[in-house]
Amino acid sequence: MTTTTATATAPAPTSALNASRTTATAARVLRQLAHDPRTIALLLLIPCLMLILLRYVFDGSPRTFDNIGASLLGIFPLITMFLVTSIATLRERTSGTLERLLAMPLGKGDVIAGYALAFGTLAIIQSALATGLALWLLGLDVTGSPWLLLLVALLDALLGTALGLFVSAFAASEFQAVQFMPAVIFPQLLLCGLFTPRDNMHPVLEAISNVLPMSYAVDGMNEVLKHTDMTANFIRDALIVAGCALLVLTLGAATLRRRTP
Repeated sequence: MTTTTATATAPAPTSALNASRTTATAARVLRQLAHDPRTIALLLLIPCLMLILLRYVFDGSPRTFDNIGASLLGIFPLITMFLVTSIATLRERTSGTLERLLAMPLGKGDVIAGYALAFGTLAIIQSALATGLALWLLGLDVTGSPWLLLLVALLDALLGTALGLFVSAFAASEFQAVQFMPAVIFPQLLLCGLFTPRDNMHPVLEAISNVLPMSYAVDGMNEVLKHTDMTANFIRDALIVAGCALLVLTLGAATLRRRTP
């Protein structure tokens, strides 16, 4: 007589994205952030304060503010979203929250998409505040539509979110997460065309800048600054920034680990 022994196994996480699981993850992250006023202040107020500071640094030369203000309107949200997202995600891992989530029938894609949705919601608010402040209170003069300026600022913030989620997988502490900023953000800041046109750089540096997403974020802002209508170059730049954000989110899901070693 054969005896069959049944063994209970935990439900395996599904690979396909699930809307309810994703939104539940996003809601949990937003609830946690709501109880952290310092993080909310960093996300929403710091880009605005930096723009105000920049405006009055060039108080005697408003044309200079117009020339670089649009570019920095995209760069400031990217940097703050990168910093806050990388630290917040790492905190989830070191506290054991991420391990408990992945022990449930919750796929890595659901976790990354939920984090991206939560921080993306804050990125929309952040970009709207910074864009409105620059245009209507600080007098930033742009030729194109303010909505196109807002679109690029939002894409830049989402790119910062994606980069933060991605690098958090390689950091073992919050200090290490901050250390990724010089490696990931600063080279892009120097090579994006903010300080000098990219075609004036050494050919090697220009070639490197051509594969960095921040370069196209600055190019997109400059298109809005100079042209009334949506140009083909603007569409290209916006699609590249959006595509880079999507690619980095996909890599973030692939490299997501349950815990920090």
